[in-house]
This record gives sequence, C-alpha cells and structure tokens, in this order.
Amino acid sequence: MNNYLNETMKFEASKDGDSEVKKIITTVYNALKEKGYDPINQIIGYILSGDPTYITSYNDARSIIRKIERDELLEEILSSYLEKENNA
Repeated sequence: MNNYLNETMKFEASKDGDSEVKKIITTVYNALKEKGYDPINQIIGYILSGDPTYITSYNDARSIIRKIERDELLEEILSSYLEKENNA
C-alpha cells in the first residue's frame, strides 16, 4: 500500500517580494473597483480558474497580475488575513 497518501505534503512559499505582491493585489483591486466590478469575486475567479479575463485590462491590471503566480497571490491574501485575525 502507498504510505505517501497518509503523509502531509509541505508547501514552502518564498518570502521574497512580499511587498511587490501586496502592491500588485492593491493595484488590481483598485482597477477592478474603479471599473465597477466586485474585486473580491473577480480575483477569486482568477485564482480558481487561472483565466486572466476575470481581471480588467484597465490600468494594465491584467498584465500586472500575471507577473505573479496564483499560489503567491493566494499565499499573500491568506497570510494577510491570518495576521489581521491574530492581531485583533
């Protein structure tokens, strides 16, 4: 029987460029909001599907968000949320 199925995989993301990721998220969020979209829903759509058309091309947001991997994006969002919750 395969024992690897019972073991937890470990994911270690790079901490390099955290401020760049935050800047990208903020830029994309603001562009989506300015164009009248719900930024949260659009960013979630992008993270889940990988389809860049969830992100507006306004203010170059679509090409900006593609500079980072979706796992980096998700890591930053989750880390930020958990830091905020733990400091509350």
